[in-house]
Amino acid sequence: MPLIYFLPPLATVLIWSGNMTINQLAVGAIAPSSIAFLRWLLALAVMTPFVLPAVLRHRDEIRRHWPKLALLGLLGMGLWQGLAYVAAETTTATNMGILAAMVPLLTVLLSALILREPPTLGGVVGGVLAFIGVTVLLGRGNPLSLLQLQVAAGDALMVVAATCYALYGVMLKRWAMNLPPWVMLYAQVCFAVLFLLPPYLMGPMTPVDGQNIGLILYAGIPASIITTFLWMRAVRQIGANQSSIFINLMPLFSALIAMAFLGEQVAGFHFMGGLLILAGVIMAQTLTRPLGRTVATDKTSNAQQ
Repeated sequence: MPLIYFLPPLATVLIWSGNMTINQLAVGAIAPSSIAFLRWLLALAVMTPFVLPAVLRHRDEIRRHWPKLALLGLLGMGLWQGLAYVAAETTTATNMGILAAMVPLLTVLLSALILREPPTLGGVVGGVLAFIGVTVLLGRGNPLSLLQLQVAAGDALMVVAATCYALYGVMLKRWAMNLPPWVMLYAQVCFAVLFLLPPYLMGPMTPVDGQNIGLILYAGIPASIITTFLWMRAVRQIGANQSSIFINLMPLFSALIAMAFLGEQVAGFHFMGGLLILAGVIMAQTLTRPLGRTVATDKTSNAQQ
């Protein structure tokens, strides 16, 4: 496989990791409700001239599936990104990158629950490892502190946000719609803008100025439109499973970017929690033999003996 095929997913994850730092830079410069709404409004404005004709051609199909598209827009754009902006006020970009890397594992677990896909050995063992890693991270190296509810609000919100995005991926797989990818994305962005409008109007409505316009532009174009194009290209070239492996690089990229631009320091619990989560995610993605099949194989072997 040509190495150039690995550039789109690598670039996507790098831009996503940079967006964790953008979330931090937004604190104090623009309200979470404002940047969450304005980034998707900008993305919608940029896409409209190119995608609207195709949207109009598929309007009957969109009308048929609008409740599903609305929920996808709420989960994948509204809650995933909206909660991340709020989380940035009380946690670090390094923590956000590590917790966001849980998405592939959470997708495996939710697929087993919602899609009735049999649990795998990697999913179960990896889930346990990742859970331990999360407790180490949330407890700042002391998991027992969680018993006293000593968890940063931002870390807890990032767990919720990652769960929303994992659920988005599962429902996207469950609800197969006869729509081109860009048309489906455009419809979801439309609903996301509608969902994010009330919080934006309720304020505080931060005016766009020289301090925050760059943050909005990065979040609205590279982190929204360009990453979507690159990710779709990556899935087409190397497949969804291989593409998702690159998400494991988010903790590393997020930490390096945060160290360079925010001066964040990486502590021992970051390494310990991050490695446990990373190990759990890799196990979930590589050890994919269903547990039921393993049990059935063992019973067959015993019967033959």
